[in-house]
Amino acid sequence: MSENATNKSSGRDKGRKDLEPAVVSLYEKAEKIYPHEATGRFQSLRKVVVWVLMGIFYVLPWLAWDGRQLLLFDLPARKFHVFGLTFWPQDFILLTGLLIIAALSLFFFTALAGRLWCGYACPQTVWTEVYFFLERLTEGPARRRRKLDAAPWSREKVLRKGAKQVLFIGFALWTGFTFVGYFTPIRELAVKVVELDLGFWEAFWILFYGLATYGNAGYLREQVCKYMCPYARFQGAMFDRDTLIISYDVGRGEPRGARSRKADRDEIDLGDCIDCKMCVQVCPTGIDIRQGLQYECIACGACIDACDEVMDKMEYPRGLVRYTTQNAVEGRPTHVFRFRTFIYAALLLVLTGLWGYGVANRPVLTVDVIRDRNALYRIEDPRKIENSYTLRVINRTEQAREFRISATGLDDL
Repeated sequence: MSENATNKSSGRDKGRKDLEPAVVSLYEKAEKIYPHEATGRFQSLRKVVVWVLMGIFYVLPWLAWDGRQLLLFDLPARKFHVFGLTFWPQDFILLTGLLIIAALSLFFFTALAGRLWCGYACPQTVWTEVYFFLERLTEGPARRRRKLDAAPWSREKVLRKGAKQVLFIGFALWTGFTFVGYFTPIRELAVKVVELDLGFWEAFWILFYGLATYGNAGYLREQVCKYMCPYARFQGAMFDRDTLIISYDVGRGEPRGARSRKADRDEIDLGDCIDCKMCVQVCPTGIDIRQGLQYECIACGACIDACDEVMDKMEYPRGLVRYTTQNAVEGRPTHVFRFRTFIYAALLLVLTGLWGYGVANRPVLTVDVIRDRNALYRIEDPRKIENSYTLRVINRTEQAREFRISATGLDDL
């Protein structure tokens, strides 16, 4: 065989090899993400929001109003005490209205400013940030955590992992206890915990909610947002070209490439992106925002802070990665107030007004007259027929009241 024929044969074999289908496992174990801690204005804002929301959750059940727990869903008594108001099962329509208002609020803020809920206020995000804090406290920053996981077991690894588990489990149980405290008076619950006198269901829900917190925020983390949360899947239906999202400025950043800090921007044929991948390293879901909007993005702003810090070091303008709209990135005008947001806002105002009116004008008395099902009537004597009824009077206020009951319509009734 000639050398030319050999080369042709090798080229054909190489072409066939390139065309071979790649094998991708659909059941590959998820790779653990070690996000670096970002610093900046958005991360400072997120920390403030996290601590405020955590404070509200853990402190609120300990507050009292007129001698009662400020927020208590008393299921056995069928009373919901909410900031001085008492709601009964008959007020279920008000609860339904409140849930509709919450859903519309989510639609409104999503259409206006993207996934602010996911990035700042979602319970999964809030508790995950706390677990990240506990993990950094016991195992150190991202590089040290990665190195510790890859290292063989040693005394230091056992101590660090053990300390982390103690904090993880303790925080999860505290969270479960607080959660149950919204349904059982928390001061009484605390006494039962100290005296080891918990009922079966109280102990079950403390452990159940603690396990859910431990699993979702301690280990699953970004996988909950990527695979379990339905909001990540249908958010695209609420986005348009004027929705505020985190975007990478392709026109300014490309072509990307590494360069010296002292390199003259006019002499190199590169965009502002130096391909340092800091935006990827700080992302809690492990995505590359430079690939465009992705459903895994929770709009936490970590990539913005990381990129701005790099731009400051390179003495480039900030905003290569920023909160903006698709129209703004493409140089088109942005319309904040548009038909979609106007409809959402109008519906929110109307429903909120109706809900407030319903709460302010709730009836203070419920009267039910129920006929006895056992017998239609009973004959006492030829001149007297007796009908039995059950009369139920519910005082829907927390003040003692007196009611006078009378019946009319027949003689000698």
